[in-house]
Amino acid sequence: MKKIIFLVFVTLFTFSASMAFAENPDKTSDPEKTAVAEETEITMSDEEIDLITKRVEEIRNMDKSDLTADEKSELKKELKDMKKDVKKDSGAIYIGGGTLLLIIILVILLT
Repeated sequence: MKKIIFLVFVTLFTFSASMAFAENPDKTSDPEKTAVAEETEITMSDEEIDLITKRVEEIRNMDKSDLTADEKSELKKELKDMKKDVKKDSGAIYIGGGTLLLIIILVILLT
């Protein structure tokens, strides 16, 4: 059991060391200028959600057989933009595979 715990910690530190020794490609950059601005949380109002829902229903019920290729591509672009806005507002949390594996290992070790 001690060997397993030791191997888990060794692999953990091995994978985390690559970021610790990563080199900044732009050494002349000022850390104050490269600071990322904090994004404010944008939530959609009920009216905006209703407008998007109505527009999607209009597009679905539309007869697209008589549209030109440009008009069809504009509709697709409009739908993609609306989908992007809704996804951005969903507030989902994404966990990477390595993080998920680490969490599972920690739960197993701590229980």
